[in-house]
Amino acid sequence: MCGRMAITLPHAAMAQVFDAAPANALPEVPNYNVCPTVQVHVVTSDAGTRHLRGMRWGFIPHWYDAPGAGPLLINARSETVADKPAFRAAVRARRCLIVASGFYEWHRVPGQTPQPWYVTRSDAAPMAMAGIWQDWGRGGDAQPTCAVVTCAANAAMAPIHDRLPVILDSDDWPLWLGEAGHGAAPLMQAVDDDALRFTPVSTAVNSNRAQGEALIAPV
Repeated sequence: MCGRMAITLPHAAMAQVFDAAPANALPEVPNYNVCPTVQVHVVTSDAGTRHLRGMRWGFIPHWYDAPGAGPLLINARSETVADKPAFRAAVRARRCLIVASGFYEWHRVPGQTPQPWYVTRSDAAPMAMAGIWQDWGRGGDAQPTCAVVTCAANAAMAPIHDRLPVILDSDDWPLWLGEAGHGAAPLMQAVDDDALRFTPVSTAVNSNRAQGEALIAPV
């Protein structure tokens, strides 16, 4: 799964990388400890025009009468996303890129404190995770919400965790965003083993209140 991430890229740089028009109000950066239910940076496409927006990380199905009316849906499994009632409409019509510098994952061993790892692209490029989104609520009170699509871990990730966000290369962005026609399903798979860098970091990140660049420093 993906339950924590970091974003350090300035807004102007994000807009340039993704060729997207930035919204007036975007989540504050840098943020070295992005937690579920806060605003994350998301790229959507409207008839080929891309927008960089803020969305609540935590997809809210339309039948929830309040954001906490059911389970917190921060991830959507690639194997079932097209079938789950909460996600199936969104994966067909409302796909997005969720932007991060990297994400955290914890290696858990019984009887030991879980070891956090910070995972980035090996080429140091911004990470574009496959996402789905939808508005929850009505009219001017509608709240855009999103979830990260995950897949089975590749061989490099498997010793740490059995799941991995679907991470898309730039050549795949148009297809995932619906700009290049249909047939995005094959994109929902793990990146190559050598595409990611894994850095052990301090257990300070175990607290969702921790902040600062030290969180991504190797230990």
